[in-house]
Amino acid sequence: MTDLVIVLFGLTLLYISAISRLEGYIRALAVQGFLLTLLVVVAGGRINIWNLAFIVLETLGFKTFVIPWFLTKVVRENEISRETEPYITNFYSLLFTSLIFAFSFFIAYWAVRNVTDVRPLHFGISIATIVFGLFIILTRKKLITHTMGFMIIENGIFLLSLAKVHEMPMIVNTGILLDLFLAVFLLGIFINKIKSSFEELDVNELTYLKD
Repeated sequence: MTDLVIVLFGLTLLYISAISRLEGYIRALAVQGFLLTLLVVVAGGRINIWNLAFIVLETLGFKTFVIPWFLTKVVRENEISRETEPYITNFYSLLFTSLIFAFSFFIAYWAVRNVTDVRPLHFGISIATIVFGLFIILTRKKLITHTMGFMIIENGIFLLSLAKVHEMPMIVNTGILLDLFLAVFLLGIFINKIKSSFEELDVNELTYLKD
């Protein structure tokens, strides 16, 4: 069950790399949140009940519903339908994503030979998710897409931490949640403020901002 959920999580990365519609990105992030919730529930027997309740609330409530809803609202209000003119095409994006998976599983199987208690699939998808988030930030121009890239990185870190989830303090979960929510909230304010000055919300436009 766990392996199937992790594989589905990895497929969301391939889906994101192959599309340009931002609402598709948001749906994929919501699916990731739901899959992380399933992983937490499956591992629930190893977690303190209060910690389990908090993590489920964080993943199912915020990652699956609240933050995707807020991002969708920002996208529709500012009429940002798709990622236009990315630095690389969707075909090459999908190709590089495949290479990221290959690199990540190479690292994972290397770790298995050198470190005990490491699951290759779990570790490999986690590393691939973190690297893929960085890849999205480097190859996309929209500010909101960059925020989604940071969310993907956070999901990768969360997925990696689930390997030792019973050792994850609640204060760490709280810090992650607050950082993520604050970043998304500030993004909405930032986009609404600069929309009146710039027609396109690309990172290239930031070079023209002045005090």
